[in-house]
Amino acid sequence: MVKNSYQYINREISWLQFNARVLQEAKDKGVPLLERLRFIGIFSNNLDEFFKVRYATVQHIDLAGKSGKRALRGMEARKLLEQITNIVIEQQSESLLIIRKIQEELQDHNIYVIKEHQVTSKQGEFLRSYFLNKVSPALMTFMLDDLEDFPHLKDSAAYLAVKLTLKETVSKEAQTSEDVNENAIIEKDKLYALIEIPRTIERFVVLPVGDDGKEYIIFLDDLIRYCMDQLFSIFEYTSVSAHMIKITRDAKLDIDSDFKKSFIEKISKSVQLRRNGDPVRFVYDKTIDADTLAFLMDKMNIEDTDSIIPGGRYHNRRDYMKFPVLGHKDLAYESITPLPIKGLDLNSSLFKAIAEKDYLLYAPYQSFSYLIKFLREAALDPKVTSIKITIYRLSNVSHIASSLINAAKNGKEVVVQIELQARFDEENNIKYAENLQREGVILVFGVPGLKVHCKTCLVERNEDGKSKRYGFISTGNFNESTAKIYTDYTLFTSNSAILKDLNKVFNFFKINYKVSRYRHLIVSPHYTRKKMCELVDNEIKNAIAGKKAFIRLKLNSLSDYDMIDKLYQASNAGVKIDLIIRGICCLVPGVKGMSENIRAISVIDKFLEHPRLYIFANEGNPKIYISSADWMTRNLDRRVEVACPIYDENIKQEIIETFNICWTDNVKARVLNKTQDNTYVKNDLPKNRSQISLYEYYQNRVN
Repeated sequence: MVKNSYQYINREISWLQFNARVLQEAKDKGVPLLERLRFIGIFSNNLDEFFKVRYATVQHIDLAGKSGKRALRGMEARKLLEQITNIVIEQQSESLLIIRKIQEELQDHNIYVIKEHQVTSKQGEFLRSYFLNKVSPALMTFMLDDLEDFPHLKDSAAYLAVKLTLKETVSKEAQTSEDVNENAIIEKDKLYALIEIPRTIERFVVLPVGDDGKEYIIFLDDLIRYCMDQLFSIFEYTSVSAHMIKITRDAKLDIDSDFKKSFIEKISKSVQLRRNGDPVRFVYDKTIDADTLAFLMDKMNIEDTDSIIPGGRYHNRRDYMKFPVLGHKDLAYESITPLPIKGLDLNSSLFKAIAEKDYLLYAPYQSFSYLIKFLREAALDPKVTSIKITIYRLSNVSHIASSLINAAKNGKEVVVQIELQARFDEENNIKYAENLQREGVILVFGVPGLKVHCKTCLVERNEDGKSKRYGFISTGNFNESTAKIYTDYTLFTSNSAILKDLNKVFNFFKINYKVSRYRHLIVSPHYTRKKMCELVDNEIKNAIAGKKAFIRLKLNSLSDYDMIDKLYQASNAGVKIDLIIRGICCLVPGVKGMSENIRAISVIDKFLEHPRLYIFANEGNPKIYISSADWMTRNLDRRVEVACPIYDENIKQEIIETFNICWTDNVKARVLNKTQDNTYVKNDLPKNRSQISLYEYYQNRVN
């Protein structure tokens, strides 16, 4: 294979280009105005998580020196940090311009986002009352000049850095002097303070509708700015300025090795310690006074210029995801009604139907209620003896957890493998783990050193004196909140061969030293890499023999270099490869002599594309798998993942058709290439916005 400088795209740079696609949605005039603000919020939230995890990792590699070079494929960590910073600054600047444009367009709909100096006297009365009764009691304000130690800044919390310029006051010593003149000693002429923006109050304050019928919104930050005189009334000052700052901290968990502590205790302590993680990014309002910035950086001992990002007036723009709708439903996406699955009746026994054939759920186009109904039926059914399930992320209010508790109270054996190290959901999962345990659910905490990321459930039912298994295997989390906005496949099955393998997976959680062999499921970390290579090799063999050969993958991320090399090898053998990659793609498609038979796109739209899907031609009898595993090193080697084969011919055809609908998207699909310019797919075919087309596809199946 020809080696060249474009063989791989750096993982971090590829991720930033994914976030650029999110920003494109905020810029797209075809997207409803309030949804464009939501994409700004997603862009900002993504960036926060990127710095907490990926940027922090590169920093650690940089500190490791030459020993860390291998992790970046020979790229210098210091140069990568500089490159990341430059890209982020450019993206942040673009996002500010987009926000300004959106706010101008909102005014065409009589919606005005105002600053403190634009407040009318009548609005001022409302804001002062709101501040006094609701905001002021929640404020945490630090007078920095009087503190020996600089206060600990919370991760990703926003603060107003305040400078008070005081009236000139002659010192007491100077007042007793016989000669008080221009050389007299003057008391401090400046005071500095920090105000923590409370997270317990909505970021956007809606003002009463004015006599002109216009609707006004003010940031909580600007409301605080407007009421500075109330907040600092004890000081005599001539001017006050307030600029926002924010610290992002390393989100790595350091797990305690104390064997006397339970796993829940260790994770709980680690989450608490993470709040004191090292800063990896300092963002500040670029209009801040130079002396204020210098004062803060000195007090905070900030020196690393790579992690210092000049930003706009407002930080934590993730709050735009909750921008008030104000009754303007026309400025938001129209909600869809999840469709039923043909042949599967929510008012009848799901077990009876699944005993006859497999069923596929594709959320959010079809109703997630089927999954909840399955567990509720299992909880009540006297024939059900046990329920085993893996949990990665649960909703804040989870019907899944309620159904499992209900089952335990009804005498079922309920075994829950809950992943306490699900990034940024640790506290929520700890809360649920403790609650489930109190209610009699048996908890399993997986395998030391491996995250359990698979999405599976296994139910055993006593039928005619024999045990029969039912279950479901999914590409997504069992979370009713995200199921409304994440696209995911779930297979309901009573296939005894598949479920026998699934039972072995649950046994592995209890007996880690015993590695089973699986005849149908493909399980990480022991078999996925090997099996995927075998499936690719089979396509290579067929292509060389002149037979039909193709590979079609739908993934969140593709970053494992060995698997990329394997796909390059297949391309050079003549295998046609189509990739739909939402996020990171380190593979470079379309390069002659390396990847000329590989095409790749990314679809960013209303819903987050989340399925992992593998399709192999297999001489005209396609092998199809749905999976929890991306083709990333962590999913292949350091996590428990499950890929499930699709055997039902009708479901096979359904998956192929839904893949084709997404692959032919020419509205929201972007081309992935070596230039990473995120150009939209353009052709002369009829317009196909795949997420709308998929809903119509399932509507037609029901009718």
